Amino acid sequence: MIECRSIAKGKGKGELIVSGEPISFLGGVNPENGTVIDPNHELKGQSIKDKVLFIPGGKGSTVGSYVIFQMMKNNTAPKAIICLNAEPIIATGAIMSDIPMVDSPSETKDLTNGTMVEVDGDNGTIELI
Repeated sequence: MIECRSIAKGKGKGELIVSGEPISFLGGVNPENGTVIDPNHELKGQSIKDKVLFIPGGKGSTVGSYVIFQMMKNNTAPKAIICLNAEPIIATGAIMSDIPMVDSPSETKDLTNGTMVEVDGDNGTIELI
């Protein structure tokens, strides 16, 4: 069990998709299909739909919160979000979209692409499945 700080309540389970780069949801992710479209991002062309997204944090416009909300409405959002350091844009988007979110994981060495995890935003934990 990996201890974290709870940001948005709920539980989400899925396959990790990991990036060492912050992401901007406004202009960086297509809310229609959940694909990263930022041409300079390492996840370009990959879908975050139904995955557990692990990123350092977010960047860009506050409108990014509404892009996350639109993704939830379109069923293209991640199942959960893990950040090293949550910032207001992604935190607000996760909270208003009921996407479980945690930050500040106590360790990250086992959080690699393709690993199945369950994020518990109620208790602030990540469980490797």
